[in-house]
Amino acid sequence: MANGIFLDPLQGTIYSARGSKMVFKGLHETTGGAFSFMERDLPVGNRRPSPHAHEGPEDFYVLEGSIEFIVGGESRTGGPGFWALAPSRVSHTFGNAGESPARLLIIHSPAADAYFAELEALWKDSIPTPEEERELMKRHGIEPTES
Repeated sequence: MANGIFLDPLQGTIYSARGSKMVFKGLHETTGGAFSFMERDLPVGNRRPSPHAHEGPEDFYVLEGSIEFIVGGESRTGGPGFWALAPSRVSHTFGNAGESPARLLIIHSPAADAYFAELEALWKDSIPTPEEERELMKRHGIEPTES
């Protein structure tokens, strides 16, 4: 019989990149690769991910603040309780659109936590160029897009 996994607030695997703290609750190893689940802080003025697409959907749920989502060329800004879905292979990006910190939940399917581990390493000693980030994305099957 399998045991459940229980994590208290701020418990999990923590990564930092682009000025953002990401607390992973569900990892590839705990979900069999089906999905990863994170709570992410977005400070004001943080660097957004380059527009990109990948296999599998990505879900976003805003907890605090105001976040702009650009999915398939359509832009929407939402506050607490707002949900956005980037379907599989559809270009998307997002970022803090307000003047205070924002926080959201993100589900990647399939799991993407290995990418974020490498993203943290890329940001550890210096601020990488957008081109360096795009190369990392490509290594993880994430395709940079125009919008």
